[in-house]
Amino acid sequence: MITKQQLAKYFDQTLLKPFVTEERLKEFCLESDKYGFAMVAINSAPVAFCKNVLKNSSVHVGAAIGFPLGQTTIEDKVFETEQAIKDGADEIDYVVNLVKLKSGDLNYVEEEMSRIVNVCRKNKKISKVIFENCYLTDDEKRTLCRIALKVKPDFIKTSTGFGTPAAGTPVGATVEDVKLMKSEVGDAIKVKAAGGIRTLKDALAMIEAGAERIGTSAGVSILEELEKNSGNK
Repeated sequence: MITKQQLAKYFDQTLLKPFVTEERLKEFCLESDKYGFAMVAINSAPVAFCKNVLKNSSVHVGAAIGFPLGQTTIEDKVFETEQAIKDGADEIDYVVNLVKLKSGDLNYVEEEMSRIVNVCRKNKKISKVIFENCYLTDDEKRTLCRIALKVKPDFIKTSTGFGTPAAGTPVGATVEDVKLMKSEVGDAIKVKAAGGIRTLKDALAMIEAGAERIGTSAGVSILEELEKNSGNK
C-alpha cells in the first residue's frame, strides 16, 4: 500500500479559480507545504506571491500558461512563460493551441511546444504540455504524443480541468487516455492526469495506468481518505 507521504508527492494541488483572495492563496500554499505536495498549480499572475510564501518549502510553484483555452499566440505564451519563471515558477503547464492542431498546422503546434519547452529547459524548469483531451479524437491525441516525442517536454497532461463535454466525450482525466498517452510515449516522457480526480480510487487508478503526476484540487481529502482507510500517518 502506498503511504500518505508517497502519494502526496504525486499531487499538483490546484487553485486556479479567478476570484480567490491573496489570503486564500496563502492558506492554500501553507496547507500544500504541510501535506508535502509536489507542486501548487496556480495562474501565472500570483506566482511571485506564492513563491514568497513557499520560499522555505520543497513544494514547487507551477504556473498555468495560456490557460485555460490555449488561444494566445506563441509569442504571448513564451513571454508569459519567461515572466512566470522570472517571478519564481519552478514548473510550467501550458495549453496547446487546439485550433492549429485541428486545422492541420502541425508545424505551428511543434514550434509552440519547442519554444516553450526550450525556455523551460534553458532555465532548468519542468515543462508540461496540456492536451485537453475532451476536445480531441484518439488520433489527435496520438499526433500530439508524436510531436512531444520529438520535442521532449518533461510531461504531457490530459486536461486543464476547465474543459466542457464535446460530442459526449468525458471531461478531465480518464484511465483510457492515460493508458493511450503512456503507450505512445513510453518512458521518454511522463504523463500527468488532471481534471475530475477527487477520490483515492480515482488517484490510484491513474497511477496504475501510468500517471506520474496527478493534478487535483482534492489532494487533502484524498490523503485523509487514505489515512482513514489504512492508518497511514
